[in-house]
Amino acid sequence: MSDAELLDLGSSIRDRFGLKLQDLEAAPTIDEIELRESRVKSKASLEHLLSADKWSRAEHTLGKNLGDFVRGLERKYDNPPDLVAFPEDEGDVVDILDWAEEEGLAVIPFGGGSSVAQGIEPIVPDTFRGVISLDLRKLSRVLEIDRESRSARIQGGVLGPHMEDQLRPHGYSMRFFLQAFEFSSLGGWIATRAAGHFATGFTQIDDYVQSMRVVTPTGVMSSRRLPCDGAGVSDNRMFIGSEGTMGVITEAWMRLQDRPSFRASMSVPFSKFEAGVGAIRALSQSGLYPSNCRLLDPVESLLSGAGDGDDTILIVAFESADHDVTPWMNRALEICREFGGRVESDKPADSSQGAVGRTGAGGRWRNFFVKGPYYKEGFARMGILRETFETACTWSAFPELHARVVEAATKAVKKECGEGAVACRFTHVYPDGPAPYYTVIGSARRGGEVEQWAAIKAAASEAVLEAGGTITHHHAVGRFHRPWYDQQRSDVFAAALTGAKRAVDPGLIMNPGVLVDA
Repeated sequence: MSDAELLDLGSSIRDRFGLKLQDLEAAPTIDEIELRESRVKSKASLEHLLSADKWSRAEHTLGKNLGDFVRGLERKYDNPPDLVAFPEDEGDVVDILDWAEEEGLAVIPFGGGSSVAQGIEPIVPDTFRGVISLDLRKLSRVLEIDRESRSARIQGGVLGPHMEDQLRPHGYSMRFFLQAFEFSSLGGWIATRAAGHFATGFTQIDDYVQSMRVVTPTGVMSSRRLPCDGAGVSDNRMFIGSEGTMGVITEAWMRLQDRPSFRASMSVPFSKFEAGVGAIRALSQSGLYPSNCRLLDPVESLLSGAGDGDDTILIVAFESADHDVTPWMNRALEICREFGGRVESDKPADSSQGAVGRTGAGGRWRNFFVKGPYYKEGFARMGILRETFETACTWSAFPELHARVVEAATKAVKKECGEGAVACRFTHVYPDGPAPYYTVIGSARRGGEVEQWAAIKAAASEAVLEAGGTITHHHAVGRFHRPWYDQQRSDVFAAALTGAKRAVDPGLIMNPGVLVDA
């Protein structure tokens, strides 16, 4: 974004929430960044795959959460990798892991670098001689397509847009458009159990994985390609969500979708948030399975520009490659009316309009959502503390969880920022519960932003766990969520996970400090 666009955005935020803006802080140039000297010398036979240049090491130092942007603006790149590896095929990955284990080097798998949970920052114990960031960007091809089974074998390093470009000529899509789609990789989605485009039905990447190949320090794991498997504990499930702690996902067979040709989208306002919650719960349990089913509370609708802050807005959409979705939309709108939703038209937008879901309140929210990754650095530059956290819980648990979380986060915002707000939206809904996603916004204290957010995040996270929610619905554990992840999981499972890691990674070189310490 240009500085002029940032200033316009900042003025809008200031007017809506009464926040104090600061002069735009200049983003650093590569010449202003100082990195410690590399502690590792490349192995001669691998030298063509390894880089120690400043740009590569800086690029692989920080992720994309508020603290990362703040430290970047402060020119603090304290934990750079010593080397960055760019393997060109699976054999190169094997060779790099073998060498790293021999030399006592930690390995951090790297996809697109979009982690907001410190999952790719090279923070490792001093027992390691150095750190390698293993970047899979050269493993970026769709290798094979099985039309009968509507699936494709895809390399793990491919970024979202490049993958879709390769699938489009064949009439397919994964329809997995998470917010970081442009900056994240297939392997990263699998490793972090990412959630994508669909708000119901196929939501998390788990639903798309048919089989996979993972290079571990003890060998290559290749799972059998099946539509469903009841043969004991799933080998796929052991590595989905492993966050680079057990190996490197080099390729996977993924389930695809036919590209949709029928679409419908509507935005429905509700006078009360509770009425919107009732409507979206009914939708999630109706068997209609809308592709989009998002609920924005009044503060979230104001923040995103979808509304004026008076109403809760429910955005509902359907899509299909096979049939007209109008009957499904009509029934969804009936449900909304039953809960007091103000349905303004009996005719939802259709595909003939060419921009379904891109006009009205839903379109304004979509535009804000898509641009979100570009806004984050801008907010930090202008002195606005804006960050998010999300969870999931049962429908019966939601009222108490929501009340506790909003109260705890609001108190923390007032204490740390003076003024600000806490907003809520549902990103995904299931028959048994929602995934509430909270946005925190306040005035930042220059030089103290990391501490401000840490205090707010801690208060909110404690409230989430106390009310029975999960510490993360789709943003992974990384190093940032570890304190609460350790509380959430049972001791029995922690011991089992530790044992599994030791079996595939006896040298404990893979992404140390993430998920387990062993």
